[in-house]
Amino acid sequence: MPTLEHNGSSFEVDEDGFLLNAKEFNDNWVDYVKGVEGISEMTDEHKKVIDALQEYYKKNGIAPMVRILSKTTGFPLKRIYELFPSGPGKGACKMAGLPKPTGCV
Repeated sequence: MPTLEHNGSSFEVDEDGFLLNAKEFNDNWVDYVKGVEGISEMTDEHKKVIDALQEYYKKNGIAPMVRILSKTTGFPLKRIYELFPSGPGKGACKMAGLPKPTGCV
């Protein structure tokens, strides 16, 4: 599998660029994905989505469906797409260090 280097950190990723080992998640990973996703500044709203994704994943072993993510964060789906232009599955889950979602996220 490919390895990415960013700011002195190494990350093992799958063919789509998602972390293979959630334990490698750190601020350098977030900074890397932020650049790839074209996000200029991390806000508290970004962090709220990331935290919600990670918490749900830890409890359930999968990423939440979009409607659950929207309900959990209190953000309408439109806002989540504004925060993560490539979407909750590709952008938000990737930034949160989750594996690539298989369902409708």
